[in-house]
Amino acid sequence: MGARKKWVQIAIFAVVLVIGVFTIITNLSASDSKKYPQVGDKAPDFSLVGLDGKTHKLSDYKGKPVLVNFWGTFCPPCKEEMPDLQKQYDKWGKDIVFLEVNVDKNKVTVQGFMDQYSLNLPVLLDAKEEVRKMYGVMDYPTTFFINPDGKVEVKKIGQMTESFMEQTNSQLAALKKS
Repeated sequence: MGARKKWVQIAIFAVVLVIGVFTIITNLSASDSKKYPQVGDKAPDFSLVGLDGKTHKLSDYKGKPVLVNFWGTFCPPCKEEMPDLQKQYDKWGKDIVFLEVNVDKNKVTVQGFMDQYSLNLPVLLDAKEEVRKMYGVMDYPTTFFINPDGKVEVKKIGQMTESFMEQTNSQLAALKKS
């Protein structure tokens, strides 16, 4: 009877141990997702060189609404979204800062894409994907609409429709500080 009791105790201990490990792992993974900016969080500052050769820092645009779009030339939804982003840039570019963060490795490929589609949006190069990682971007395109206070107002994962962009940009522009 004593040996049987010992095995029951070991089984109960093993179950408790498995539940404890599961709880710890779940809590750690939940805190990992928290480190990436979500709606209401302050957008992490970054500094990237653009196709224009200039360095652009998010903090340079403090007090202005900013649209940060992560994309790649390899991404079919990104390609489909670009003409609508260009239209929105043409309409809202004086009220909203557009920063198109490209994750391709080759600057020539990005420039060729922009030329091929006659796009003149401000493109920043994140070839090392440091900013993409900082923002926790896993899917392309992903867009962050940042209010003038530097907080994420809207986070959109996936392709945006022109009507979604129009509505969100209109709301964002209304937040612009004088």
